[in-house]
Amino acid sequence: MMNKLKNALVPLTNLQFQHRGIAKVRLKWVKNRSIDHIIDKETDLKAASLLKDAIKRSSTGFLTAKTFADWQKLLGLTVPVLRFMRRYPTLFHEFPHPRWNSLPCFRLTETAELLDSQEQNIYTLHENDTVERLSRLLMMMKTRTVPLQSLYPLKFDLGFPDSFEKTLIPKYPENFQFVKAPNGVSAVRLARWCDEFAVSALQKSNECESDQYREFKRGKTALVFPMRFPRGYGGQKKVRFWMDEFQKLPYISPYADSSKIDPKSDLMEKRVVGVLHEILSLCLHKKTKRNYLRSLREELNLPHKFTRIFTRYPGIFYLSLKCKTTTVTLREGYARGKLVDPHPLARHRDKFYHVMRTGLLYRGDGSLKVGEDALMVDSMENDEMGDGDSEEEEVETSDEFCEDEVSDSDDSSSE
Repeated sequence: MMNKLKNALVPLTNLQFQHRGIAKVRLKWVKNRSIDHIIDKETDLKAASLLKDAIKRSSTGFLTAKTFADWQKLLGLTVPVLRFMRRYPTLFHEFPHPRWNSLPCFRLTETAELLDSQEQNIYTLHENDTVERLSRLLMMMKTRTVPLQSLYPLKFDLGFPDSFEKTLIPKYPENFQFVKAPNGVSAVRLARWCDEFAVSALQKSNECESDQYREFKRGKTALVFPMRFPRGYGGQKKVRFWMDEFQKLPYISPYADSSKIDPKSDLMEKRVVGVLHEILSLCLHKKTKRNYLRSLREELNLPHKFTRIFTRYPGIFYLSLKCKTTTVTLREGYARGKLVDPHPLARHRDKFYHVMRTGLLYRGDGSLKVGEDALMVDSMENDEMGDGDSEEEEVETSDEFCEDEVSDSDDSSSE
């Protein structure tokens, strides 16, 4: 049944597309301040959430400053972890170690414990959604298998609960099984293919346009990727022509077998766009770090330099260099600085961040900013960054951008 579905998903007999025929256009990378602001905000949110989980896992119920001294890079922070935790006293309560008074320790506040309890309830209520996301991710892999070490970094982005390998996967033996990968590491494998899950986010979004989708299923037309170009791109004839030709190529489901597609063809490039689009669609915040995707490259049958796709198709993806890392975002997932269709867990994380902001410790005078003043500050920031297309800045770059990061100090000029 699995092979039958895989063969039906894409007409790979379209050999006329198995070559390079579309001329590529060199585009400028455009900095989007609105999305950069979201990434900056959610970097702190993710770090605080991971620290909360680490404290929960601790047998003592607290963490010492010595324990997390070298976690800064792991958490994606630009400041030392000790300074970060002291910045959010509404979540982390600091106290001296019972034996060594000079050693700072941190436990969760009652507020943080309440928020965590609400989070666990959401995981329970929407556990079927989590099972579906993990299943769909595995269904895109060549061997239907992913090493756990590649899933751990994606845990927050995909909305998996902490210690999901202990609390979630064992509950569904009919869906998942633990195996040893060829290199000896522990991995999780799909135990059962589900036809219902083998429908991509792009296909689902087109189902409402019944006529177009009906023509697509008959093989008479291709599905069109939504594109939100940075200001100025949409009016360029060479860009419009390139994208029109790209959109006319057959759509290949990310759940279909791609082993017979010429890896150097335009068809494979569109297939790569579709795979990356689907993975970002599975992420709760429609974004993840570029390096997290690299660890899945071989299983997803992606080319070595697949990350060039992110800047080659700026109407679909946005590549950010905020917080000393490279994050890729699905543009259609955001409108006016907010998620278009937030998952309940994403909404809860907004509440979590709100608590962080309303209890922010300002280092200038050591005061604790709580209440309406802090709410006003946060509201003003959201209003300023509300329009995702109004805060963009062009930066001249080459096709090598995705492989060799550029810094914010590169020459740029505001539109």
